[in-house]
Amino acid sequence: MALVLAVALVTGCAPRAELVDYPATNEIESLPVYIATTRARDASGDFGAGRKSDSSYLRYDITVPPDRPPGKILFPNGRIDPQRQFLATARTEFETASAFQTSLGRHIRKVSPREREAVIFVHGYNNNFAEGVLRLSQLIDDFGGGGAAIHYSWPSAGNALAYEYDQQSVLFARDGLESLIKQVRRAGARRVVIVAHSMGAMLAMEALRQIDIASPGSASRLVDGVVLLSAHISVDVFKSQLARLEPLPQPFLVFVSRRDRALLLAGRISGEKELVGNMENYDALRGFDLTVLDVSQFSEGIGHFSQGDSPTLLKFMANLPELRQAFDGDRSARSGLLSGVVLTVQNAAEIIVTPVTRLTQ
Repeated sequence: MALVLAVALVTGCAPRAELVDYPATNEIESLPVYIATTRARDASGDFGAGRKSDSSYLRYDITVPPDRPPGKILFPNGRIDPQRQFLATARTEFETASAFQTSLGRHIRKVSPREREAVIFVHGYNNNFAEGVLRLSQLIDDFGGGGAAIHYSWPSAGNALAYEYDQQSVLFARDGLESLIKQVRRAGARRVVIVAHSMGAMLAMEALRQIDIASPGSASRLVDGVVLLSAHISVDVFKSQLARLEPLPQPFLVFVSRRDRALLLAGRISGEKELVGNMENYDALRGFDLTVLDVSQFSEGIGHFSQGDSPTLLKFMANLPELRQAFDGDRSARSGLLSGVVLTVQNAAEIIVTPVTRLTQ
């Protein structure tokens, strides 16, 4: 019970996000966010915590606030300020998966074939529908990423005390994410990158694993890069998932922080000594073609989203070649990509590169 209360205190104090309508203007730029969700509608008609076997498809146009601190999502608190807050200027709900794919394809084809890329964001534990949409908007804005922004919203309860519900929802949502990945490819994306946070990392890995089980090698053909942030996955489970993927999508980046308090608590609840997102001994990952980025130095407070909350780290990562390749997906530039290494980020000007094989010698 003490651990449950601790989780509630650590994760349940922040105000919850909502998508607030705001009329479109020429002064404020808008970012289109395409969404597939396996959430059921609640009594109010909004997408809530219930599970739905088939996906619903939407597009939100979200304002890009010009006067927002990097790494921050500011929610309206009695006063709407488009200069500092993400707001919804338009909402489109697609009646069919085909209509969603057609609209997404038109959006992707607005740029040259070489630039036709897509980022699929998979949110983590204790998220409501709006939080995932706004988090993706923040990441795309802070990283300056191009291409199509797509969010997969799985049925998290959005409740710090519903840990087991969210774990089961991850398993429930695997087919929906697999379907979305294939739809994005069919829509015309030449490069697809998956960015997954917390429990969303487990969902992403399970979806990729089942894709490869059905057709060996197809995961790396469908997905051109994977970025796992604060991954809520047992190290042993992660190794078995990686072993199934032959080859791994490239680049494959894993962010970890030894100061991640949320994962520390989750590990105690689940009986795991450590999870992938806060692991200290990287020897378990020896032999896998991936890059670990240790961002412990930037973890503050809960430390569960250091990669997206720290302005200094955001600025640094936006210029880090390995991350630019992950988001830009340029295969021609991958010959120099670091793999099988740990990048220890110390400040905005320095990283320490350590081969995984040297860490336990």
